[in-house]
Amino acid sequence: MTARVLVVDDVDLNVKLLEAKLTSEYFEVLTANNGPSALTVADTELPDIILLDVMMPRMDGFEVCRRLKENERTVDIPVVMVTALSDAADRLRGLEAGADDFLTKPVNDIALFARVRSLVRLKRMMDELRLREEVCGRFSASEDGDPTTDEVTAARILLIEEQGFAASRIIDTLAPVAAMVRRAASCNEAQDMLDDTIELVIASLSMSDSDPLRLVAQWRANENSRRLPILLIADDSDLPRLAKGLDLGADDYLVRPIDRNELLARVRTQIRRRRLQERLRQNYRRSLSLALTDELTGLYNRRYVFAHMNELIARAAESSGFAVAIFDIDHFKQVNDRYGHPAGDDVLRELAARAERQVRSVDLVGRMGGEEFVVVMPETSLPNAMAVAERLRAAVADEAFLVAESGQKLPVTVSIGVAIMDQQQDTIDSVLKRADDALYAAKNGGRNQVITLPVAQGFIEPLP
Repeated sequence: MTARVLVVDDVDLNVKLLEAKLTSEYFEVLTANNGPSALTVADTELPDIILLDVMMPRMDGFEVCRRLKENERTVDIPVVMVTALSDAADRLRGLEAGADDFLTKPVNDIALFARVRSLVRLKRMMDELRLREEVCGRFSASEDGDPTTDEVTAARILLIEEQGFAASRIIDTLAPVAAMVRRAASCNEAQDMLDDTIELVIASLSMSDSDPLRLVAQWRANENSRRLPILLIADDSDLPRLAKGLDLGADDYLVRPIDRNELLARVRTQIRRRRLQERLRQNYRRSLSLALTDELTGLYNRRYVFAHMNELIARAAESSGFAVAIFDIDHFKQVNDRYGHPAGDDVLRELAARAERQVRSVDLVGRMGGEEFVVVMPETSLPNAMAVAERLRAAVADEAFLVAESGQKLPVTVSIGVAIMDQQQDTIDSVLKRADDALYAAKNGGRNQVITLPVAQGFIEPLP
């Protein structure tokens, strides 16, 4: 993994030392020798991470960090404070200013590289989520607030700690932010206790039954727990294993003896991030659904169908092409005129449901608009496409449609036109036009039938 790292320090030797270490690991390094310069470089260059010295003239690292977090362009850039200060009050002050972590001088190489990689992974994930939300937001607006400014309460935490006294102290400390703290006295218990409700795992590296880092690796490999925040607790002697844990995907750590205020600050930070990630994902899914699906039927809409077909055409050289079936309801205007538009909506919803039940799992059903629908069938020959279309036609015609409001049952039929993609010359428009022409041929030929128009012969071929 490579990244752009901004190193900020008023001592030129410290800058050159960090620059040499990071460059040797193939990171791109930007530098600044004071606070105002750092703010300018961060705003213009937007690095992936900032290594920030605390003790600087004119503007110390705490003030620089605060200003970075107040700037909407730089608020999401991870900040690691590099300092000789080891006092808990200074660490807490840095966390309150928005710092993501500390490295103590002289900087340990293992901790440096592991921390940089861990925070860069997190930033890139957040950048991707924000980008998706922004793109989807063009189609729908979210009314959710930004939980990064909310007070953290009612968190659900899993604590992995073998020592009962240490566990009790941690649980007491977490009382202001936690609605529930499950304590696992072994790694095996932790595996059993983890579920979808857990928002944060706090894991001690001092466990006798097995290595907690194996849990970290397993949970990061599992889709359901891949984004779960993990906070490690270690002794001073565990620094190499701690760095390995961060490299495996753990998000943060504390070194014993644990300062209660620092523990609370780091827990609040991880919970806020977790909730922000979930909000972004939910907004993305909701916006994507609104943008790409039809509100009435729940089927994919015209926009998504075209994107799907574009992808199939792009892959046509590696596959056997695809088939398209366009169908619409016979005399649908009469349904609306005689029974009302609510009845027409019932028919459209039921038709969509029947269509999805009759096609194959690899096929895509979409609503093109009004009473017109489409089935896109990848890697499908014409005979197979005709068979799918006939199965759909029969499923519609063989059972009347129920109108919810009146309880009436309406006879409904569909006409279907089928076309197959010719890999040599076809475009989306040409395939859809042939299917549409076949649909109108089916309408003109008496309705309630499946028809294809072969490209070469140019004649109507109804299904026997």
